Amino acid sequence: MNSYLKAVSILALGCLIWLVCGCASSSLVNKWHDPSFQAPPLGKMLVIAVRKEPTMRRIWEDAFTNDLVKHGVVATSSYSLFPDAPPDTSQVLAAVQSNGFDGVLAILRLPTETNMHYVQGYTTIDQNVNYVTYWQRYGTYYHEIDHPGYVDSQSVAIRTIDVSTTGNGGKMIWSATSRTPDPGSVTDLQRGVADIVITELRNLSIISSKK
Repeated sequence: MNSYLKAVSILALGCLIWLVCGCASSSLVNKWHDPSFQAPPLGKMLVIAVRKEPTMRRIWEDAFTNDLVKHGVVATSSYSLFPDAPPDTSQVLAAVQSNGFDGVLAILRLPTETNMHYVQGYTTIDQNVNYVTYWQRYGTYYHEIDHPGYVDSQSVAIRTIDVSTTGNGGKMIWSATSRTPDPGSVTDLQRGVADIVITELRNLSIISSKK
């Protein structure tokens, strides 16, 4: 492979990596679940997004509530019971008692991370063709063009999601942290996180596997 084609290949590979990273999906880390949880799958859950912004709170709660409902869980967004602010502990306990919730799912936003990484520079070969009148022929000239490296940044949105059962005094039975690189929009972010969380809960039989 000559230098020109090699440079083009490197550039194409860089573009592919950029596209993949730009469309990176959410992932779960620091996953934990209580292996002693043997109760029937949770069937009626309260969903709480701990957010001060009313709109963001509603977007996140509805994302999880709608996904849970699709899997046969009777789910309620906390803003429908507490429209002014997320409920405190005493309010949650009162809601559980009065509504018969057997589970609570809470979403907490953590500070966004900014990761820095160095993008390697590369060199391409530029080809110029000039017509030489005296010799009645074309002359081809090549010269190198250096593309210097640079430092790029990537933001990572982070959320902690906890699931608790309300039976026997209540206890946490599942927890994980979601990480989403460079989220395109709030809607894409919350839908992606809700989907992978609900999948995990189904696989562990914390909620029903029926859909």
